[in-house]
Amino acid sequence: MNGLLKFITGKKTAPVTMLIGLIFAGLAFTVFNTEATETTPGTGLPDTAESVQVAKLQDELPSSDASAAFIVYTSESKFTEEQLTWLQGTFDPNLMMPAGGANEKFVEFTNLEVQGEKFVPPAAISEDGTTALISVPLAITDSFEETTYRVDTMREIAPIGMPGGMQVYVTGPEAFIKDVGSIFEGADFSLLAVTASVVALLLLITYRSPVLWLIPLIVVGTADGMAGILARRAAEALGFTPDASVTGILSVLVFGAGTNYALLLIARYREELLVLEDRREAMRTALRGAGPAILASGSTVAVALALLLLAEIEGRQVLGLVSAVGIVVAMIAGLLILPAALVIFPRGIFWPLVPKVGGVNRNDKSLWAKLGKSVSKRPVIVASAGVAVLAILASGGIGVKTGLSATEIFIEKPEAVVGQEVLAKSFSAGSATPTQMIISNESVDQAVELASAVSGVDEVRVGATNGEFTQVDAVLNASPESAEALLIVKELRVALDALPETSIALVGGQDATTLDSEDATARDQALLVPLILISVFLILILLLRSLLTPVLLLLAVVGSFFSAVGASWFVFQNIFGFPALDLSVFILAFLFLVALGVDYSIFLVTRAQEEAKKLGTREGMRKALGATGGVITSAGILLAAVFAVLGVLPLIALAQVGTIVCIGVLLDTLLVRTIIVPAMAFITGKHFWWPRKEFAD
Repeated sequence: MNGLLKFITGKKTAPVTMLIGLIFAGLAFTVFNTEATETTPGTGLPDTAESVQVAKLQDELPSSDASAAFIVYTSESKFTEEQLTWLQGTFDPNLMMPAGGANEKFVEFTNLEVQGEKFVPPAAISEDGTTALISVPLAITDSFEETTYRVDTMREIAPIGMPGGMQVYVTGPEAFIKDVGSIFEGADFSLLAVTASVVALLLLITYRSPVLWLIPLIVVGTADGMAGILARRAAEALGFTPDASVTGILSVLVFGAGTNYALLLIARYREELLVLEDRREAMRTALRGAGPAILASGSTVAVALALLLLAEIEGRQVLGLVSAVGIVVAMIAGLLILPAALVIFPRGIFWPLVPKVGGVNRNDKSLWAKLGKSVSKRPVIVASAGVAVLAILASGGIGVKTGLSATEIFIEKPEAVVGQEVLAKSFSAGSATPTQMIISNESVDQAVELASAVSGVDEVRVGATNGEFTQVDAVLNASPESAEALLIVKELRVALDALPETSIALVGGQDATTLDSEDATARDQALLVPLILISVFLILILLLRSLLTPVLLLLAVVGSFFSAVGASWFVFQNIFGFPALDLSVFILAFLFLVALGVDYSIFLVTRAQEEAKKLGTREGMRKALGATGGVITSAGILLAAVFAVLGVLPLIALAQVGTIVCIGVLLDTLLVRTIIVPAMAFITGKHFWWPRKEFAD
């Protein structure tokens, strides 16, 4: 270990360390780099999910290459004769159907032919006469660019020639794909730019130096770039394709965690510069002190993230793999490259607050040192008050609802959502996204009868068929992906159980996919939450060689998680007006908060253990709180701000994860690490390290 530290910080070898780092960075940005693909978040359900089985069987039907867009024309009052004529045209006796209507504006896009001519069905008028629906059959495509072109062009031509008093929206499956995908076009760059700006600003405020802030920013920024490339390579090797939401979260994690490691190391380096003349020796001492905490912190986060590979939903597996790679890269940069980069420069990089040998260590008289003394005088009262605050905040989460419908996932509603809402007011709410059932041919009639009897099903129609099975569509009267729609799908599946066991009877479609995702999420939570806690617990045991301390730290960080959820739910309901939490929010917020939140307690307790060997447990904790208070607070505020950046994207799920983690990190930084953990050490004394016995009270 000493040899490695000397190599990293040596006069001749520190530049070599930097050169090695630059070589690896060069390889990452050239040889290993691949072109990032713009993809939209998918469901990623396992093959065993019923909705996935339906999708596979649909590929064997004649209409397997079909998609659709819906043009919705609406008026506040009943359509006039002029408007109806423009919408539907006039009756053509030769064709025996209306001709010259608005539907003919979209014939260039349709893949439906009648008598050898491209055809779009005439507009259907709602019963109240205020809404018209034109369904445009489309050939399915995997090209997002093609989807974007078709939807944008239809939106451009839809209002041309439209009579006054009407509005038009393009919605349906194709429009949703386009609108969701557009949100993520360039999303990783936007998140990266905002994240880097926030980090740069906070580093400037923290160091108040025109030079020092640049070094960690450049190192972490380079690590983020390398992490994105290496993580994408690792994902592709396992058959995954990270979407822009995953790569955006990766940048937030790398910048947040990497900058936290830099803050901790630089603070310890500055401390040692007050004692040691040789800055290289000061860095070696700083690495011996802060290195184990950084290593334990990074390992905790990386292992917890890697556990997502055990999830059932592919999107979580990708996020876990990509993020774990990113954290490892950030940790290596913080432990190897950053120390070498810092010692290359003289201590003058701290200007105007240059640490001089023999200078006053202000940590002993800092606000945090004074707070530690205050907490030590009445630790039971202080700990009780801290726990009470967490309990009060956690109570705000009573009655938390989960599950957002397709029209509720956006902060700023795109046209596809507005059009869907307009459509639901005058037609069956699920008319644009019917539930699709695959039924054996011999059981179709019975299936239609069973499905029609299910409450909430407005219409059942028989679709494409082959020699073995038929697609039967059920139009629901509930908004897509709403709780009501999912309940109807459950009842449909139960109803179809009455068919003979030898029959194929599967329910799929958008609502069924959401229901399957909900079930998979419940299974993921039941598996991953205990595994995350166990992994963090084991790492803490290895780091501290104690049993009681890890238990207390985990209890504190789990308490702060539920407090963050409660406080956030209050904010979501009363300020933002969010109707529920997205399905993925709980598991992701728990993962990030437990793994990242315990970091601050690790930073504090490892320093306290170091000081306790010389001063005893209580005095060691006071010393540690004074020494780490400022830097951990800065790190916590920075990480909270970085996660708040997720709100840049107009998706409620990311805004919710960012908000919960932001509030949770602040609670961990300002309450748990500052008050509750020190109070527990003051209460238990030397038993805080049980079963270790070498510490005094």
